[in-house]
Amino acid sequence: MKTLTYILSVLIALPAYPCTRVLWEAPNQDVIVGRNMDWVEDMGTNMWLLPRGIARDGLVGLNSLKWTSKYGSVVLTAYDVGSAEGLNEKGLTANLLYLTESNFGARDEKIPGLAVSLWPQYFLDNFQSVAEAVAHIEKNPMQIVAASVQTSQGTKEGTVHLSLSDKNGDNAVIEYINGQAQIYHGKEYKVMTNSPPYDQQLKIMKTYKGFGGDKPLPGTTDAADRFVRAAYYSQYLPKPADYREAVAGVLSVLRNVSQPFGSPDPARPYISTTRWRTVADLTRGIYFYEHTMSPNIVWVQLPNLDFRKGVSVKKITLVKNYDLIGDITTKFKPAKPFQFLRSEVPTGLKAKL
Repeated sequence: MKTLTYILSVLIALPAYPCTRVLWEAPNQDVIVGRNMDWVEDMGTNMWLLPRGIARDGLVGLNSLKWTSKYGSVVLTAYDVGSAEGLNEKGLTANLLYLTESNFGARDEKIPGLAVSLWPQYFLDNFQSVAEAVAHIEKNPMQIVAASVQTSQGTKEGTVHLSLSDKNGDNAVIEYINGQAQIYHGKEYKVMTNSPPYDQQLKIMKTYKGFGGDKPLPGTTDAADRFVRAAYYSQYLPKPADYREAVAGVLSVLRNVSQPFGSPDPARPYISTTRWRTVADLTRGIYFYEHTMSPNIVWVQLPNLDFRKGVSVKKITLVKNYDLIGDITTKFKPAKPFQFLRSEVPTGLKAKL
């Protein structure tokens, strides 16, 4: 039980999940989504191939959401107890980032519930476009369930928000504020970091040069500053000469907003080190991964993977496997599926999506 509590605390409950995600759609080039994963320590991330036809449970007890995966996906895990992000075979990607202000509300068992560890996976399993996903959840109420756990820093509540993107360049940012879901849906929502909530991030951005304001471009690693810089530099990326340059352009933006290695700063406890970054090509179905402890970028090509119902779940071990290089599509090996983390279930306050 102590081990489970520790894993949960690191996955979703520490007051630090300061990541950055950005979408770039260059003229006559692919739709590409890049993401930095920043965390207080190495997260034990591995890469998993999840085929179609997997029956899932929302893991919140009474009235848990249930479904069977329609689409196969490749996901990157946090501690192998939840999907931190992933890309499905239809070109939909989902990214989970930390948001201090997120509040899912207490459990209302009249509404189908979903553990936060499964939040990205639900969309990867069920939808091929952002528009389809948003239309579904607006018509079918569901409730995300987080958890409060005891950590070395005391009791912490899991607080995250989610982004979705597809190969049409469409985006959705979903976050819960005061128990109510806020959905930002449109091609304009290309950048996402952490606090403050998304509506405030958009207002802050407009005070800077390049977005209607007169403030100079900010330079700190705070979430609001990274939001502005990521938006600025992705907006002004030059038209790429070829595919290699397109991927490199997104990586250049991610590196600009990365968190360097450093000792914890008591004055800024939400700042963590960039552990890994990804680039998901939604058009071609190519998923790039770079660990900050490795000089090599690796990738898998989803069109060359077998997602048929009944095939085994497969895994590429990334933990301390720094010798991987280049195309690792053939490196997946059959593996026992990881177990998604079950959420605790408080009661009393209704929260709907």
